[in-house]
Amino acid sequence: MPKVVFVQGGGVGVDQEASVRRILDAVGADIQFEAFTAGRAALEQGRDALPAAVFDAVQARGVALKTKLLPPKGASLGLPTRHTSAAPVNFNVAFRRKLGMFASVRPVHNLPGLPSRFTGVSFLLVREISEDLYTASEHELVPGVVQSFKIVTEAASLRFFRFAFELAKRHGRKTVHCIHKANILKLADGLFLDCFRRVVKDYPDITPKELIVDNTCMQLVSRPGQFEVMAAGNLYGDLLSDLGAGLVGGVSATAAVNHGDGVRVYEAVYGATHEAVPPDRANPLPLILPAVELLRDLGNTAAADRIMNAVGAVLTDGRVRTADIGGTASTTEFTDAIVKALG
Repeated sequence: MPKVVFVQGGGVGVDQEASVRRILDAVGADIQFEAFTAGRAALEQGRDALPAAVFDAVQARGVALKTKLLPPKGASLGLPTRHTSAAPVNFNVAFRRKLGMFASVRPVHNLPGLPSRFTGVSFLLVREISEDLYTASEHELVPGVVQSFKIVTEAASLRFFRFAFELAKRHGRKTVHCIHKANILKLADGLFLDCFRRVVKDYPDITPKELIVDNTCMQLVSRPGQFEVMAAGNLYGDLLSDLGAGLVGGVSATAAVNHGDGVRVYEAVYGATHEAVPPDRANPLPLILPAVELLRDLGNTAAADRIMNAVGAVLTDGRVRTADIGGTASTTEFTDAIVKALG
């Protein structure tokens, strides 16, 4: 029986977890969860937001399923003041850094029955998550002048592109686009692009393509079917991930799988407080979809396919949907419908 760490971050993640556990039980998925709380959920229990035991467990098991880690109650994502050195910590970013994660994979594809502007979309957005502007290395030189550093290293870029090409190879994808802005950032993105060109030589069966990030946005919203694998740095990858999700129905239509050395974390890309979304009103798909990716990677493709077929049947029928995708159903009612469709 596979043992998987489950990390609960609070808010609607609690509702999503209950839904996923019911669906996995209904499909007979043989998974044993080792559960922990983190983020706001841990703080409300009087524990550290990022307890060491969570990281020890993930590193020992090598695999985890995670909801969004919510910030402390009352915390804002606003700007720091002149008297503080940084904005409030993002627990999700800190979680990835603590585990040494370097790549996030966002599968972007249409779901049957979920309205979207395009059909036939199916690409993997691969985002480097260890450096770039997201190192948050910045300071105020003098009042009114702030300097931020975009960190790009040869070692991290080579590792990232090898991962992206190996991913393309495993999934039978024939092209990999490198997304960059080397026409302006000639040193930082120039190094990123140079590393791409060096790694390409080891994969003669995969066609490399290079695309400037602003042109990428235009191409995504005009001809998304041309993309198979997109490899981007941290900032561009973050923006393109959400743009890609918007092409296929929104953040409820996709998942994230974060990779480190010997560690994978399957992550819900959407979370919210119960103040924002009342209990039992959340869409559970943001956690169901990474759970499906987890099942596939554990070799249980039959269970994964059954769940996706059931989700597709419920969405296509259209009578039971949560509010964010055009319905009025509760989390429980939506889950009930999926369980029933499993047969």
